Amino acid sequence: MWFDPAAVRRVAGAAVRPQTVDWEALRRDRPGVPPVEPPGQWHPLWEAAVGAALARLLAVSAGTRVAVPDGLVADTFGRALDALLPPGPPVKTLALAGPSLPTVSTSIALVPQHPQTGEHWAPPVTADAVPLPWDVWAQLAFRHDRRSVPGAGTMPADARRDDPSPLTPFGLFRPDVAVFLSTLARLREVRQPWLRAIYDRVTGHPYAGPF
Repeated sequence: MWFDPAAVRRVAGAAVRPQTVDWEALRRDRPGVPPVEPPGQWHPLWEAAVGAALARLLAVSAGTRVAVPDGLVADTFGRALDALLPPGPPVKTLALAGPSLPTVSTSIALVPQHPQTGEHWAPPVTADAVPLPWDVWAQLAFRHDRRSVPGAGTMPADARRDDPSPLTPFGLFRPDVAVFLSTLARLREVRQPWLRAIYDRVTGHPYAGPF
């Protein structure tokens, strides 16, 4: 929008600081962005957020295998970690940590990043923190797929619930390769030979699996 200088005048006003929403209010009022959008594509916010987090996750993995929890975390991070890290038994573990979640013992914690302040949740002292935007983290932590179930009682046998089932993606999840590479390039750990080799491999073949 552009204002004609002859039609408006500038008036100084008192600066109003927006009130910072606490973590529990976010948990209650901001459920996040679903991972899949109509008609079945993975949401680009998720592709970018996971691309950035994947770079940081690799950096704290020290080049060792990482065990990933089942579910949406495995759908978005598991295939990429399998493709980029060397084979072998898991040495480190990945888990979600944040408000309203029980404290678990883990090597690497996916934690929420506050949408107003940019600060991230402090994980247990023994875990390396990998931040995710709140709108993505909240879905990973609290999303429960609603399965369509037959009606009961006086309802017809083939009746279904009114709320729609979660959207099913058309294909496997692919992190944003440009965000992944730009994030990895800014990390000091990329100077380590094993991680630089991953950076060079993905740069040379940016559309190979898992991207």
